[in-house]
Amino acid sequence: MTGLSHLGVSSLISYVIAVLLPAFDALIPLLPSETAVIALGVATAGSADPRAALLVALAAFGAFLGDNAAYLLGRRFGPAAARRVFAGERGMSRRDWAERSLHRFGARIIIGCRFIPGGRTAITLTCGLVGYPRRRFVAATAGAAVIWASYAFLIGRLGGKAFEDRPWAGLLLALGLTVVISVLIEAVRRAWVWRRTRQERAGAAEQAGAQEHTQTRERTSPPGVRGRVAGTASLGLAEQRDGR
Repeated sequence: MTGLSHLGVSSLISYVIAVLLPAFDALIPLLPSETAVIALGVATAGSADPRAALLVALAAFGAFLGDNAAYLLGRRFGPAAARRVFAGERGMSRRDWAERSLHRFGARIIIGCRFIPGGRTAITLTCGLVGYPRRRFVAATAGAAVIWASYAFLIGRLGGKAFEDRPWAGLLLALGLTVVISVLIEAVRRAWVWRRTRQERAGAAEQAGAQEHTQTRERTSPPGVRGRVAGTASLGLAEQRDGR
């Protein structure tokens, strides 16, 4: 923790860390890029030097580079990259989630995946694998990088301001806040998915029930009436769909 004193705006290593860790984190998720940016915020909390904004810009640039590197990796080395990143049953589950999320949310999940544990690499690589439009991807990752870098740096500044005389305590506070925020985001996401799944199942059950009712009426109706019953039931289902 004492190393925080070496991460000021006058230190060259601060600028190197700001770019490299967010860039390589897209390909090596174990790298603590968010922790590094938070630490930079803590270390510069007591400074009004405008070069602090440069650290945020470099962190955003590094994150943008990493996202687009993962996209190109998936686009050019698709099968080999997929076998390595999405190996095993758990890996395939992550890929299926990424493809479903891209289909439902598009650019919104590219931005939001930065705040979902393990989501960044899965989404950006899958974008390359499925051929997601490059221009949309570039725009989404540029916005995501700026939001993420600003968020992480600001959290660090808040922690550093709260414990100016004990930067290690400020870092722990900031890291704790990010954990709480990540847990809340994941809880909201899971609740939304659960609710949507319930609605889809209810709709499917309703449709199946309507079809079964129609078939029952056809079987119990006289032969001359079956055609009229089927036509009336089909018209009713069509009206229900139009009403939705």
